[in-house]
Formats: sequence, C-alpha cells, structure tokens
Amino acid sequence: MTDPFEIEAQGEHEFLVRLQADDETVESWIRVDPDVLERDDLPRDEQELVRRTVRFLLGHQGVADFPEVVEIEDVIAGYPDYLPSISG
Repeated sequence: MTDPFEIEAQGEHEFLVRLQADDETVESWIRVDPDVLERDDLPRDEQELVRRTVRFLLGHQGVADFPEVVEIEDVIAGYPDYLPSISG
C-alpha cells in the first residue's frame, strides 16, 4: 500500500509533507528537534520518523484537519499512544 503523502527534506530537521485525499492536497511542515532523535524509543532516521508520525496522525484526523506545522515533541506530549504506536 502506498502512503497518501509525499515527504521532502527542507534542510536540517524540517520536512514538507504533501497529503492527498480525493481532490484535496494539504501541505504540512514537520519539525524534528535534534534532542528527540536521542530518544531510544524513536527511529533514528528522521524521514522514517516523519513517515511514521504522519501515518499516526492520519489515524487520528483527516487530511483536511491536518495541522500546518507539526513539532514531533508536541505529538509526544499530546498523544499518550504515539510512542507505542511508532516504536519498532
């Protein structure tokens, strides 16, 4: 199955994600704080972390409601089920 989104690196620790649903395209910026990458319970590869995070968030909200900016540390703090969902 192909993801309904594309990820483009935009410099250090920032990614532009284009999400597609029906005729709608939404862009979102995902930021990865370097300190987050030091955690043992998250993937070390930033693009893989972003991919898993977008998949996780799409399980909680539709493309139309996807935030314009996502900070990984905010997702960790806001969703108790995030870490267990994306680990491994």
